Amino acid sequence: MRPGCHHRVQFLLVLLITAAVLLPFVNYAPNRLVSGESLTLWQTGEFRPLWLLVFPVLLMALSFIPGRAAMVSSFVLGQALFTLLVWAAGEVANTLASTGSALARTSPGSGLWLWMLLALLICSDTLRRLRLSTFWRWILQIQIWLLPLLLLWMGKLDQLSLLKEYANRQDVFNDALAQHLVLLFGTLLPGLLLGIPLGLWCWRHPARQTNVFAVLNVIQTIPSVALFGLLIAPLAGLAQQFPWLARLGVAGTGLTPAIIALVLYALLPLVRGVVAGMQQVPEDVLESARAMGMGRGQRFWQVQLPLALPVLLRSLRVVAVQTIGMAVVAALIGAGGFGALVFQGLLSSALDLVLLGVIPVVALAVITDALFSLCIALVKGEQGD
Repeated sequence: MRPGCHHRVQFLLVLLITAAVLLPFVNYAPNRLVSGESLTLWQTGEFRPLWLLVFPVLLMALSFIPGRAAMVSSFVLGQALFTLLVWAAGEVANTLASTGSALARTSPGSGLWLWMLLALLICSDTLRRLRLSTFWRWILQIQIWLLPLLLLWMGKLDQLSLLKEYANRQDVFNDALAQHLVLLFGTLLPGLLLGIPLGLWCWRHPARQTNVFAVLNVIQTIPSVALFGLLIAPLAGLAQQFPWLARLGVAGTGLTPAIIALVLYALLPLVRGVVAGMQQVPEDVLESARAMGMGRGQRFWQVQLPLALPVLLRSLRVVAVQTIGMAVVAALIGAGGFGALVFQGLLSSALDLVLLGVIPVVALAVITDALFSLCIALVKGEQGD
């Protein structure tokens, strides 16, 4: 990298932003059934936000300046660039909508998506280099989205094709969100009820760990689509043989096989997390607890479980994020969720409908991961105190 560059990652990200300028800023189509044409930043009609090019220049200059002030300035500029990109996308869509028909669709182009992603990466890299506490990193990352959400609430982005797709399918979207959350919590609760006792049993009987982990590893290696398919026949047979199970909702397709498969996938990280968490409790701490007269139950609830909790929360974070992603595939067997929107969009070649299902899944996974990170930081802080 060039001599004098103090923030090399930022320098590289700005170079990529500069290259992204050559890519399409938006895609404009007369209706949702045709692909339309790609428009660069110079071809967006009357509203041409060419002043956005000032930000890469300033960020490039800041990458050569050492010190905390330059890092804070980079974060502010990165956040401002992200917010203004969202606003500019809405304004370009409004401009194009005023000259076209009501059926016209304006969607973000590959260049705009790349710009926004790189702006967020600059913010993330700057926060990492500032070495703030987890709580303050969480707060700063959350506030990045406040102004874009305000623009969304004010209707500044309504002419974007994604928002038009949402307006046409708001009830379907809300149902998909509810179904996806049912899949998530329907996996986490049974997973905890099975994984924690099984993990404690493996911890108390180390000789049994090899066999248990071997079985769980085999389950983990089965592709999700294959596991969903394997459950269809036995569950359908059970529902046919025992009608009362069918009345409870057990069937070969739908939520039942999806939740069973997702719970099976969740067991390996949960059991490993419990075992690793209990094993990392220092022996001298347990000896001190015994010396203080604590019984076995007291040592578990007051010493071992609190010390093992951060490791268990990390495992639960992995399971939650994994479940959010894998629940998309569960739509193939009728479990619903955002996967239904994704596959419907793929079948109809409607990219906006695919994004309407994909973007909430990504957002839900990021929010879940951030919440677990905050909880882990707070637990560690309490233990440190």
